[in-house]
This record gives sequence, structure tokens and C-alpha cells, in this order.
Amino acid sequence: MSTSKVIIFGATGGVGSATARSAQEHGAKVFLAMRNLGKPIPDLSLEQEQAGGFERVRADLTDPDTVREAVVKTGAKLAFIYAVMGSSDKMRPSIAALKSAGIEFVVLLSSSSVEGNPRDISPSDFIAFAHAEVEIALEEIFGTDRFIAVRPGFFASNSLWWKSSIDHGEVKLPYPELKFDWISPQDIGRVCGMLLANGSQGIKGVKIPNFVYLFGPEKLSMKDAIAIIARATGKNIQVTQVDEQEGLHVMVTQHGIPEPVAEYLIKGFREYDKNGGLFNTPVYEQAVGNIEKYTNGQPTMFYQWVEENRRDFGA
Repeated sequence: MSTSKVIIFGATGGVGSATARSAQEHGAKVFLAMRNLGKPIPDLSLEQEQAGGFERVRADLTDPDTVREAVVKTGAKLAFIYAVMGSSDKMRPSIAALKSAGIEFVVLLSSSSVEGNPRDISPSDFIAFAHAEVEIALEEIFGTDRFIAVRPGFFASNSLWWKSSIDHGEVKLPYPELKFDWISPQDIGRVCGMLLANGSQGIKGVKIPNFVYLFGPEKLSMKDAIAIIARATGKNIQVTQVDEQEGLHVMVTQHGIPEPVAEYLIKGFREYDKNGGLFNTPVYEQAVGNIEKYTNGQPTMFYQWVEENRRDFGA
């Protein structure tokens, strides 16, 4: 069990909240870094927060001064961070602030889109590039043995993109048969919290690289995922295949995805359709077993995640 002090940036997100709870379960003293101290934290009631000894501290990961102040105030030695998309400074000032304030080890929520040498990733692959740049900054500021980049696959919570379409009884997709792993954000957080609580000491008997791929346990098409949502919610949901142009329009106007991100996703879907996507990557077999490896628990199936989040789909 850990007795370390850890600080969680992004605690109001699904992965951040799960990371905080997991680190606390592993014995760490957990501080929740938040821009808005009054904002609720998913799956952590105020009663649970108080009983678990969690403490909130004001900080903004895009503001290095607040990062430094929060770390100094809490005395935290371990930090969980995420990549801030669109960061013009590639988060280097905030990462430097973490180190200068006393952080000794960092767990980064990265992305499975980061493959090979992070320095070889093109800026045009902007989601992978943004995460790779943060990984590079951590390597150069902290060193390879002082951070772990956790690289998860396709989040189960991405299915919430379809909520407005589900409410209208029809989801339009350009590639409905495309399969993904549908990893639960809670499973990602369970791994991140364990890695964070153990810090650079690692886990006895387990050799941990400075990046860990995590994939969910299934190969499930978007069409089949929607069928699972329909059964869980009792809704009648039709899936209609459309061309890429209409798919892009739907993603932007109905699903609320920014157009550059939607274009990136459509391009990725097209490539996945040709090459089999993440299931054909060299890391797949290892990544699909990493949740159990690092937590000694079974990964969450998509139907289980949907049942736990039925209300978010309007059930």
C-alpha cells in the first residue's frame, strides 16, 4: 500500500475521477486539482470524498503558476495529468512547474494513436501529435524513468456522441460495421491510479515500461454497440449508413464534435476500414490483457458500461 501524496489534474473527468479513487484505494493521499472547486466529481459523492480523505485544491493545468502553487501547497510528489489539446506551448511550462514544485513522478493519460517514436509523428495527425509532444516534454524534463504514458484505445464513453441521434431514434454513420475495443474510462483510471500510487517504485514482480497500451476486451462494431444501447435503454434505434460527407455533417451538427476533430475521425475511420485499425497493431495482444495484468481484475464489457450509464442515454 502507498502512503504517497498524489495530485490529480482533470479529476472532474471520467478517467481522472477513477484515477483518484483508485490511487486512494491503494493507500495514497489524494488531492483533486480543479479550476472550479465547486464542480461535482463523477462517481464520487461529497460524503465519499470526505470519508476517503480527498482534498480539493485550485489549479489549472494550462496555468503554470497555479500548477506550481497547488503542488507546493499539497506537498504532492506524484501527479496525474492529461494532454491539453491545442496547447501552443506543448504544456512544457506546466510540466516544468510540476518538477520545480517537487513532483517526482507523473502518469500521463495519452492515446493509443501514439505509435513508434513519438518524435516521428506528423503534426497533421494532430491528436497523436498533441499527445506525443507531451510525452516528449515529460521525457526531456523528468527523464524516461520518471513518467508513464498510459495509451488507451477507443473509449466506451465515445458512444455518448450519439445521444441526440438516439433520442431521435436514428444514428447515421459512415462506417457502422467498423469495430472498436470500447475501453471503459473506469478501467483506464483503475490502471492509472495503481501506477500512480506505486510511482517509480513500480509493482513487485511486474516490469513496467514508460508507456502502457490499454485496450478493452471486445471487438465490437458501432452498429452492435448501438444495439446494446437499445436493449439497455428500451429505445428503438435505427442505424443508417451514410457517405462520409453526410457523416461529417451529422457528427458536427448532431453529435457536437468540432469540425477539425470530426474530419480527423472520418479519416481515421476510413483508414481503419482498410487496415483493421488497432486490432492489427503489434501491441494489441499485450494491450488487451493489460487491464487484468495491472489491476488483477476483469475488464469491463461494453454492455456492463452501458448498464452503469443508462441515465446518460436518457433511460
